[in-house]
Amino acid sequence: MPGQGANTRTRRATASQYSLQLREKQKVKRLYGLLEKQFSNLMKEASRKQGQAGTVLLQFLEQRADNVVYRSGFAPSRRAARQLVTHGHFLLNGKRFDIPSVRLKASDTITLRPHSVQSEYFKKHDETSPAPSEIPGWLKVNRSKVETSIISVPTRADAEVDINEQLIVEYYSR
Repeated sequence: MPGQGANTRTRRATASQYSLQLREKQKVKRLYGLLEKQFSNLMKEASRKQGQAGTVLLQFLEQRADNVVYRSGFAPSRRAARQLVTHGHFLLNGKRFDIPSVRLKASDTITLRPHSVQSEYFKKHDETSPAPSEIPGWLKVNRSKVETSIISVPTRADAEVDINEQLIVEYYSR
């Protein structure tokens, strides 16, 4: 009968270099919760900066306010951290802010707003927060005050381990 042999002859093509690059870019985009335009703009800025573009891109991603809130252990995920920042629960250097994409620099401090301390979420945040050993070395976290200070610029070792930033650079350089 016609079409019977179609299923027996299927083979999986090996992934092309382009598909590997695209997959890596999409993975990092989803991991950090960015839209295509935001990610593309970050990559353009990273390639203009001095240093390796991939490493600079990862530094930019790690320095975002929503990521810092997540890495500090004040939110269970980056998406939750983004929402907490958007809802204005934190102060940046003593001033209220609600933009999760703000890039923080060394000496910046994020603290919980006094108004938000009474929130049920933050009363229980110690139970869900990660162990102090999981907090990166470029952050200094004071759990009792719900405060994070950025000590230095994050390095490549501080970013997610399973990211191949070279594939992302190659994707954008075509």
